[in-house]
Amino acid sequence: MKLIAKSAVLLAIIAALLSFIKFDYCRSNGWTPPGDYIHACYSDFPALFGARGLITNSWPYSSATNAVEYPPVTGLIMWVTSFLVGDGEDKFVNYFDINALLVGLLFIATVVFLKKLKPELWYLLPIAPAVVASLYINWDIWAVISALAAIYYFDVRKYNKSAIALGLSIATKFFPIVLLLPIALILFRKSKIRELVVYSAITALTWLLINLPFIITTPTGWLRFFKLNSERAADWGSIWHALEIFGLEIRHLNLVSLIVFAVGALAFILFVYGIPEVPKLATIAFFIVAIFVTASKVYSPQYVLWLTPLAILAMIDKRDRFDFWVWQFAELIYHFAIWQYLAEVSGTNFAIPAWAYAVAIVLRVGALTWFCLRLMRRSTPKFGPQNLEFLSGVGQGYA
Repeated sequence: MKLIAKSAVLLAIIAALLSFIKFDYCRSNGWTPPGDYIHACYSDFPALFGARGLITNSWPYSSATNAVEYPPVTGLIMWVTSFLVGDGEDKFVNYFDINALLVGLLFIATVVFLKKLKPELWYLLPIAPAVVASLYINWDIWAVISALAAIYYFDVRKYNKSAIALGLSIATKFFPIVLLLPIALILFRKSKIRELVVYSAITALTWLLINLPFIITTPTGWLRFFKLNSERAADWGSIWHALEIFGLEIRHLNLVSLIVFAVGALAFILFVYGIPEVPKLATIAFFIVAIFVTASKVYSPQYVLWLTPLAILAMIDKRDRFDFWVWQFAELIYHFAIWQYLAEVSGTNFAIPAWAYAVAIVLRVGALTWFCLRLMRRSTPKFGPQNLEFLSGVGQGYA
């Protein structure tokens, strides 16, 4: 067991170092377009360090028009780490290094934690190429590990701890809020209505306690995250952006994306009720997050960090590895397509055209959908009145 734990740490360290090497061109030559796109080493760490005033240690929510576009925990991390930079000439490099170090350490902890949750398949996370390629783009891993903690505590019936972890995760990156749907379905199927009410209340209270100081002191800066998301048009990586490139503009996109998510969520509910046994949250969390990112108006390359640990938890056994690698290959294609397309937008002569980028988006979303359907098919034997076959086998629990 100690050897397995050590191998998890070692593999995670190697992955973190390989990712750091990928970003080293920008670290050595500066994060300026089109170079940072051509070499696929763009990072939000230095970009927002300057753009959001963190270089002067400004409070991240002080401006109604230039506040950080993230929930409070991420904003606090961005702000606190700005004080560790020092007064030297390499402030942007130092800020990147500090945040990369913290992200790397959290990634190692995430791999070790995933080994506890999925001892037979944990190694897929640190060797997943799209994960390694995306590690230092943003602060997403801070929310990933708390979301995994919420899943773990829920499945071992420590509901209060799970709710606190989920509230913290939602206050870090908003995507874990969709985990409330499978949590509600599981507790409802177990006839634990009281536990569901308490769980929801603790999650909401945790989120509110974290957010309330920001709401009271800098309400307009705090609100900017929600304002930007409501006003955002079809953005990078989304299927809606691909459709726009192909000449099909979607009107009332907020409503359309919400309807698509609602339809997907309904299909997810039917899927959960098609599983003969009450499923574990670890078994089904991946599907609702996949529906969320597919319907979203933006699908950033680092979202693979959200999905991959959940996908590994949803995998039943080693037979799912082929499907996993097909999906990861599509993610890797997209990862380089987005940067080469942005290089083209920035004016370089050696890049890919818009149509090729749109094809990469469709390939990515299609591969994710295909992977989900393959896993669903193995998770429940019968589904729906037409007896659609989804092969048998319920996801394994924790060893």
